Amino acid sequence: MTDTQQPRPDAAVRATLDKAAHENFPVAPFFLPRAWRDDLMAVYGYARLVDDIGDGDLAPGGADARHLGVDPRHADPLTLLDAFETDLRRVFAADDTPHHPLLRALVPTVRRCGLTPEPFLGLIAANRQDQLVSRYETYDDLVAYCELSANPVGRLVLGITGTSSPERLRHSDAICTALQIVEHLQDVAEDLGRDRVYLPAEDMKRFHVTEADLARPTGGASVRALVAFEAERARNLLNEGTPLVGSVHGRLRLLLAGFVAGGHAALDAVAAAGHDVLPRPPKPTKPRLMRRAGAVLRQARREG
Repeated sequence: MTDTQQPRPDAAVRATLDKAAHENFPVAPFFLPRAWRDDLMAVYGYARLVDDIGDGDLAPGGADARHLGVDPRHADPLTLLDAFETDLRRVFAADDTPHHPLLRALVPTVRRCGLTPEPFLGLIAANRQDQLVSRYETYDDLVAYCELSANPVGRLVLGITGTSSPERLRHSDAICTALQIVEHLQDVAEDLGRDRVYLPAEDMKRFHVTEADLARPTGGASVRALVAFEAERARNLLNEGTPLVGSVHGRLRLLLAGFVAGGHAALDAVAAAGHDVLPRPPKPTKPRLMRRAGAVLRQARREG
């Protein structure tokens, strides 16, 4: 293999990266410069892998555990997250090399873009929290979790594109928190199967919803009213963050419009299902995503 050739990714790496096609929003669309696409996929691979560790969704065979120096027979999530953090710190060390191929792929992005460890560590902290905290009493508690589990991704996108500013970070955080809440709404039944509930307990009490209601094949009127309430909160956060799109130009504007549109289109799918998210996760259609992207871009041109 020559110096310019990249090693073929193993099956575990490929399985992780292939999940990009199933996200609500485009991860690294074709219209971006090649360097941005490579950097975004490197960050996506990291974020997806740390979530898969936390959720116990790693590819079969134990390759990820072995990359991290963990015996697959003893590869519980907390042990793997500890090993993953140790390997992450090698990304930022001048005299060391990460062991996991997805972390090795992250090194050029970190160097080129001057990224710091904090957003990456936040994602690990969120997944550690998932192992220890399975219910959230208040909406503010849930938002604090999203600050770890979602907001770092938007901050990394701004870092990769060299467009960070305090105002943009604030708008990005609103969008990312909204996208995380949308994902939780789509996955209520799946999360309950993992013994996790991301609907705030105080809101469940307000709408007279119990966990037994969430375990049913379809949602009753109270469940659907609760989901509609949380969906409106997410919609408001998306609108709060939308000025981010108009604050940038060119292909980055298209990318960020895709993120916002993905959230709106997913919420449209939830609404189209009558806010009954229990039978299956409502997914946005491509035409709806494109219409929403067009609307976001038109708004950005008006406000820009």
